[in-house]
Amino acid sequence: MVELIFYGIVLGSIISLGAIGLSLVYGILRFANFAHGDLMSVGAYTALFLVTGFLAWIGVSDATFGPLSFGWRMLIAFPVSMLAVAGVAILLDRVLYRKLRAKKSGPVIFAMSSLGAAFILRMIILIFWGADSLFYRPGMLRPAYELPLGVKIRPDQVFIIILVCVLMTTLHLFLQKTKMGKAMRATSDNIELARVSGIDTERIIIWTWGIGGALAAAGGILYGVDVQLHPYMGWNFLIPLFAATILGSIGNIYGAMVGGFIIGVAQQVSTAFLMPTYKPAVAFTIMIVILLIRPKGIFGGSER
Repeated sequence: MVELIFYGIVLGSIISLGAIGLSLVYGILRFANFAHGDLMSVGAYTALFLVTGFLAWIGVSDATFGPLSFGWRMLIAFPVSMLAVAGVAILLDRVLYRKLRAKKSGPVIFAMSSLGAAFILRMIILIFWGADSLFYRPGMLRPAYELPLGVKIRPDQVFIIILVCVLMTTLHLFLQKTKMGKAMRATSDNIELARVSGIDTERIIIWTWGIGGALAAAGGILYGVDVQLHPYMGWNFLIPLFAATILGSIGNIYGAMVGGFIIGVAQQVSTAFLMPTYKPAVAFTIMIVILLIRPKGIFGGSER
């Protein structure tokens, strides 16, 4: 059970990255983005292209860092992929969502549009990489360290938790200490008031999509490092992402962090009693229960 809890923390840290981006977008635009999970897939496959394609072609060393399963190629691909997916997220907003906002479209139109965007992103991945599961380093043995209580962990998993903590801390400092972060929080509180106060809300929206896309990419890449890549990985994450966002209170990024860890641990612990295929159902059940008991989530409302 202790081992499952640790694995749940690893999974929860990945879910938290995606849920933070989803919560950021909702906090600013009041928009449930169904394409957010597929942005995770885009990030993972962009890193795959760089690690196994472009960086290999230009001769970057493939030697690993000690016990980790990756080396310089992944170290370079990680931030580049985050920037690339940030650009994709911003492009989607400029091409699609901004025009819908200008037409004052309703929530259903936004939801269906984001669902269509999700299918498009997924089909692009299927066209270029096919439907098979892939790995960043095929055939590589990934030894695990055995700890007390029979817990086995891989160095990659420890790295994932540390990196997620670094990313979350960086985001916290950005939102609390920088002028742009404070403007984002003010816009989340009341976009109309922020606009009349002189805040460039369009710029805030661009930053929101960029940060959300970058964090989604990070989550997708880390999941690929921990498990594997497949075209539907982002779609499969969608329910856990929404469950974590709702659990932590929609629009509250700190709640999304906590909600992600809770959902991840609950899903992994459930495998002690249920088949792993039921993990999405566990996340969905938690989401439904929270909606029935505390419709505003455990933190009681949006981040202010």
